[in-house]
Amino acid sequence: MVITKTPYRISFFGGGTDYPAWSRENGGAVLSTSINKYCYISARFLPAFFEHRHRFVYSLIESVREIDEIKHPAIKGVLNWMNWNAGIEVHHDGDLPARSGLGSSSAFTVGFINSLLALQNRRASKNELAKNAIHVEQNVINEAVGSQDQVAVAFGGFNTISFLKNDDFIVKPMILSPKRLALFQSSLMLFYTGESRIASSVAQSKINNIKNRRKELEAIYYSVERAISILNSEKDLMDFGYLLDEMWQIKKMLSEKVSNSLIDDIYIKAKRSGALGGKVLGAGGGGFMLFFVPQERQLNVKESLKDFLNVPFKFEYEGSSVTLYQPSDLD
Repeated sequence: MVITKTPYRISFFGGGTDYPAWSRENGGAVLSTSINKYCYISARFLPAFFEHRHRFVYSLIESVREIDEIKHPAIKGVLNWMNWNAGIEVHHDGDLPARSGLGSSSAFTVGFINSLLALQNRRASKNELAKNAIHVEQNVINEAVGSQDQVAVAFGGFNTISFLKNDDFIVKPMILSPKRLALFQSSLMLFYTGESRIASSVAQSKINNIKNRRKELEAIYYSVERAISILNSEKDLMDFGYLLDEMWQIKKMLSEKVSNSLIDDIYIKAKRSGALGGKVLGAGGGGFMLFFVPQERQLNVKESLKDFLNVPFKFEYEGSSVTLYQPSDLD
């Protein structure tokens, strides 16, 4: 039996520049952090006592004989990519809803690959996990996704991730004093809109529009450097909130699917009650919204958004990990 734990992530700035259609020509960068909300995957070799050879438990239950019968695209893609031939049982549990902008799909892919490698008595590096997940999602199952989520959840931590034109990436941890980091974290509020969405459909509309949005994407790219400058200086952290607001207005220009009337209404309510800025996390269209709110105004924001779930969180620094490994059960 193997159990892996892979964090979800929050992306602050740079989203969109990690799509290969942009980064291979221009390079890309994001500022993001993993958080203490997780995707858990347990996996074991399935004994040959059942009519089915493979069993997968997530929001659905699949019991199949052949890998090609599997409906879950990431499970099917990973198993085919690894040329998997042993019977297997996999259970997935998540702390937060899927399709909500926190990188849950990539957390699943990274965690699943980590689980299967551990079943094979192999220990994967963070770099290997991220690159393998990117390959599976972009090239095996052909999802319209970028490359930031896989790196963020595999490595863990509060990082700047730079995407090179040759498809490689560089992860650099953000270094802040404990006091400034604590103040920064305590100024962030996370709310669930109650609406999930298929991220790849929103992302595809943005990818299709990349050539027409060069100015916007350049501004998004340089916002990472601007955000780092704020965090690494003695500037008032409120400037980070104002930058979030500025970039949210630009992000909405990337596709008409990024926002909708519900999201716009939530954003307006949050700002009127004290938020300095915010954004929809992930591709857009629903899921979670992040706001930067001075502590003295947070009760007002929480009250104005009382119809939506407020989710407290903290940054985490471990990334995808194997939390249970019982080799005696693997024989």
